Amino acid sequence: MKKLNYLSLAVFLCLCLVSPLFLASEAAAQEEQARQVQEAAQLPISWESWNQAKASAEKYDLEGDYTRALQYYLEYIRQAEGLGRPDLVAWGKNNAAYMIIKQHKQDSTTNLEPAKKLLEEGLAIAEATEDCRTKLQSNLDYVKLFIKD
Repeated sequence: MKKLNYLSLAVFLCLCLVSPLFLASEAAAQEEQARQVQEAAQLPISWESWNQAKASAEKYDLEGDYTRALQYYLEYIRQAEGLGRPDLVAWGKNNAAYMIIKQHKQDSTTNLEPAKKLLEEGLAIAEATEDCRTKLQSNLDYVKLFIKD
């Protein structure tokens, strides 16, 4: 019985010592993520910056990090607006909204209002291609299943 008590105490102490280290490393990772997103938002408007934002968004989407992918799609939109490419802005709004939808599919408490706003804004862009409009509308139909006007 004493061995079990000592073992329990040892496990408890290890958890007490390791947990703060884990939390500290998690906080550091979140700070690094915030720094990277901030740096991306300060990029000058250029095709190179647009391509970097697009590549980063796609990378994080494939990795399942939809929050980070969303941040890069927002930068993609900013770059496309600065480049005077409303067709790309519409795609960016669709893709950003889709990251929110993916988050919602993982966690049904995710607020879909921002996705709805992005999709409606995308549909309002006259230069959006027909393929883009189809995707925007499909995503908006999904969002409307969960948001009651």
